[in-house]
Formats: sequence, C-alpha cells, structure tokens
Amino acid sequence: MSNLKRFRAKIFGIVQGVGFRWFVMREAEKFNIAGYVRNMYDGTVEVDAQGEAEEIEKFIIALRKGPPMGAVARMEMEWLVPAEDNTAFRVVF
Repeated sequence: MSNLKRFRAKIFGIVQGVGFRWFVMREAEKFNIAGYVRNMYDGTVEVDAQGEAEEIEKFIIALRKGPPMGAVARMEMEWLVPAEDNTAFRVVF
C-alpha cells in the first residue's frame, strides 16, 4: 500500500549559483522522489516533491542541510495532495 506524501517548499538563503538545483536533483534520485526544482526570481528556490512518507522525511532533512557551497536560512513548506501523474523529478528553467 502506498503512503505518498507531497509538499511544496520555498527555500531561502544562499541557494542560487551554488549548485543547489543539481544537489536537489541528486537527492531526489537517491530517495526516489518525483517533482521539480526551480530558481525563483526573488533569489529563492522552489521544490515540489512527492514520494513515500519515509523517503520524503529523509529528503526534507537533506534540503534543510543543502549543498556544501550553499547555506539554507529557512524553508517554508506546505503539504499538498499527491498527484497521480507525478512520476519523475526534473530541473525546471
């Protein structure tokens, strides 16, 4: 039985120009997460992610840590209804 969870997060800090999107992509692949990551015009990064509850929790921990060159100041999250067609993870430009 599937225990899918989905959230959208806005990540603040030093998160652009430091490989943050590619870090998120690698972590999503590691935890079998679907969704997307993209830079926002206000200097934040948006992540929409869906996966099994246990893997989503691990993914969130990784996002809060960020890549070595980045610095996450805070993360605002909202929980969403899982989407049936959400099966892959991508970087959105």
